[in-house]
Amino acid sequence: MGRIKATTSFLLLQFLLLQFTKSQGFKEPSAARTLKQEPHDSPEVHCSRERSRVAWQIIEDYLMPFVEEGGYEISTDCRLHPDNDLFRDQEKHKINLDVNEWRCGYCKKSFRAERFLDQHFDNRHYNLLNVSQNKCLADLCGALHCDFVINSKLHKAKCNPAAVARNRHLCESLANSCFPISKGPSASHLHELFLRQFCDAHTCSGKTTPFPRGGKKRANLLYMATSILILMLLPLFYLLYYLYQRDMKRETQVLRRLSQVGRKAKPS
Repeated sequence: MGRIKATTSFLLLQFLLLQFTKSQGFKEPSAARTLKQEPHDSPEVHCSRERSRVAWQIIEDYLMPFVEEGGYEISTDCRLHPDNDLFRDQEKHKINLDVNEWRCGYCKKSFRAERFLDQHFDNRHYNLLNVSQNKCLADLCGALHCDFVINSKLHKAKCNPAAVARNRHLCESLANSCFPISKGPSASHLHELFLRQFCDAHTCSGKTTPFPRGGKKRANLLYMATSILILMLLPLFYLLYYLYQRDMKRETQVLRRLSQVGRKAKPS
């Protein structure tokens, strides 16, 4: 009889506890809410961040040095203009503190690698991307030879005439829109340079390679190599000069001693 009363009391207690929970509403612990936060409904961006980065690096290295040298200002209508790069503002907010330390310039959060920072931009700062207009720099990769820069062995593969013609047409349209000949000698010079630097290599003949006029990257590498060589040879030069001077002093002292001995000696 006592066991039946105990069971009845337990079931009654459970029923009352269940009714109380429903009336108050169940609340998850704060830690659980943190782990189960719903992701942001970020808009889908059909643009490769990696290829856009390569395209911009090519523009920076193989075009902008000549544009700056000529004092030419690229119009915002030109697709090569920085404002027409979807990821340009986010790329400017990357802070590389060390090999394994990258920091977000918006919220100062740190990451071990650049790819993790890219994911952070996609998840937390997607609202800063202007996806309303066609500003995907990766779409110009065919004209700018991104694949050649990523993997220089690709140019040895079998040539596709249709793709080459399409990329050449895009390349020439960039030259016409960014450097119109009608805008004067500076624009005309850059128009010709752009054709030689980028467009002429869109051929299946294999006789022309991209960027024959060179660029900032090659100049920097040459400067660095020359500087390192000078810094390595300079101490060696001073060492050899020091040894030479020391040997000369020794020889001079020996000759003086021999001369003095010869003068003191008297014939018998």
